Amino acid sequence: MKHKLLSVALTAIGALVLLSGTAAAQDMNKSMMNNMDKKFVMEAAMGGMMEVELGRLAVEKGMSDEVKQFGQHMVDDHSKANDELMQLASSKGITLPTALDAKHKAMRDRMASLSGAAFDKAYKQEMLKDHRKDVAEFEKESMKAMDSDVKAFAAKTLPTLKEHLSMIEGMTSMKSMKNGKM
Repeated sequence: MKHKLLSVALTAIGALVLLSGTAAAQDMNKSMMNNMDKKFVMEAAMGGMMEVELGRLAVEKGMSDEVKQFGQHMVDDHSKANDELMQLASSKGITLPTALDAKHKAMRDRMASLSGAAFDKAYKQEMLKDHRKDVAEFEKESMKAMDSDVKAFAAKTLPTLKEHLSMIEGMTSMKSMKNGKM
């Protein structure tokens, strides 16, 4: 009887140790994200917020319908991606920024000071430059991320970023063709 009781007690203790080890491993997973993956997540969050902010400005201040429509597209797509990134970061114990940093705030303020054709031109240039950079970063992270969830997020978001790049390239090349610059 004592032997059976001891056996049950040891089994229960073993189960508790195993469960606590699993919980500890999960906590460790949250805090042990590779620094490069964490940097990517933080930069993607800041970039996503910026896309939404500039998209709102484009809807409000854009002169052409194509800029206004593209701006709304940025608000819609990047808001969705930002929500997904926030869930991922939360599951990893990462707190994302909730406001633009000084560099991005200065860019937004500069864009907000423009209007009409000057705004449209600057917005398209910024979107072209930014989406080229984003596509390269998301391609790299979709292949090389150590964290499988970060890798999956990058891979899932990449086609949308490529679509945005294609759209903005089309908008800028059409303008160049109309002006005889191609």
